[in-house]
Amino acid sequence: MQLNETQKRIIQRVVNVFETGSPDGDYANISIYKDGPHDIRQITYGRSQTTEYGSLRQLVEQYALAGGLFSQQLRPYAGKVGSTPLTDDANFKNLLKRAGREDPLMKKTQDSFFDRVYFRPAIKWAVARGFMLPLSALVIYDSFVHSGSIIWAIREMFPESPPYAGGDEKAWTQAYVNARHIWLASHPKPPVRSSVYRTQCFKNEIQRRNWDLSQLPINANGVNVSA
Repeated sequence: MQLNETQKRIIQRVVNVFETGSPDGDYANISIYKDGPHDIRQITYGRSQTTEYGSLRQLVEQYALAGGLFSQQLRPYAGKVGSTPLTDDANFKNLLKRAGREDPLMKKTQDSFFDRVYFRPAIKWAVARGFMLPLSALVIYDSFVHSGSIIWAIREMFPESPPYAGGDEKAWTQAYVNARHIWLASHPKPPVRSSVYRTQCFKNEIQRRNWDLSQLPINANGVNVSA
């Protein structure tokens, strides 16, 4: 898979809209949802919304070592994220917001973090299975950001094989999007059900045959995304 910089940027900007409502992402954005382990409340933070019980500790650790404006103040929290609940820690949340809003180094750290923890693993997964098309990359990257991976329960909902196993890439991607749309729409958690705008966007782009992501703008949940 050979994505050019424009295609990579479009992919990231579409997912940024899904996560924060802005193509550029909201580096200071904090939300709290009951979607942690055993449905406990957890913080989600940053440009593409990493989670308190997911990879937020890695982001805080990376920034704490970077020598940013708020690195020293956030350093004591680096070992707590994911083990000590911080949803009600006003100081921690305020430091995250201020760092994302006021420190260019936090933005640089987040860009590096989201590329390393989400984008590159998604593309590695795609390449290992023979995917070549930018729209497939967008679909797969969004699954890694939203769900952590390609969920096997969704994969079992359709018979198409991935390209490396002799399947047709476009057929697999369309089948996966359709299955994921059904899975999201029927999920028991309301916030997950309401996220069907993600797969609806992909369904629209498949219908437009926008496999190389050259037809711009892309309508991502009502926001027009260009390079």
